[in-house]
Amino acid sequence: MRPHHIRDVLFTDAEIARRLDTLVGALADECRAADFVMIGILRGSFMFLADLVRLLYRHDVHPRIDFITLESYGSGTESSGQVRVTKDITLDVRGAHVLLVDDILDTGRTLSFARQWIGEKGAAAVRTCTLLDKPSRRVVPCRADHVGFAVENHFVVGYGLDYDGRYRELPYIARVTFLDEPG
Repeated sequence: MRPHHIRDVLFTDAEIARRLDTLVGALADECRAADFVMIGILRGSFMFLADLVRLLYRHDVHPRIDFITLESYGSGTESSGQVRVTKDITLDVRGAHVLLVDDILDTGRTLSFARQWIGEKGAAAVRTCTLLDKPSRRVVPCRADHVGFAVENHFVVGYGLDYDGRYRELPYIARVTFLDEPG
């Protein structure tokens, strides 16, 4: 692990909570399908998905929930460029209205892959929701239907996002500053 520090908080836990409340207000009407499924892309989305589900409950929305594990980073800070399924969903999504939930839309590879993968399983509709959107890094044309926050090209951790398996527990989102980088 490269020498680093985490001091620059980009979004506090209070800011995240306020934004999620607004986001769920917009999502609730879309999530009222008879067969509504939320699929979290692991591992980074687990906190975000849990908070969305709890907030949707207040709007009388009761999804089936599943997870898919996709890998493109390994233990580094740069995407390998290849996405692979390491744990597939177990729910049958044929005819379901699916909301894919991810932590960050970065290069676009993962979310684009997941949307297609779930669509090929027969979902009636596949919509997407990401906590963060980093449009400056996009290499695959991809837009999320719902976004929590736009973020500059920083490596970020917290609220489920990690650096080599660490910092997921932070209640806020912070920038990682690598000490071996100039400036």
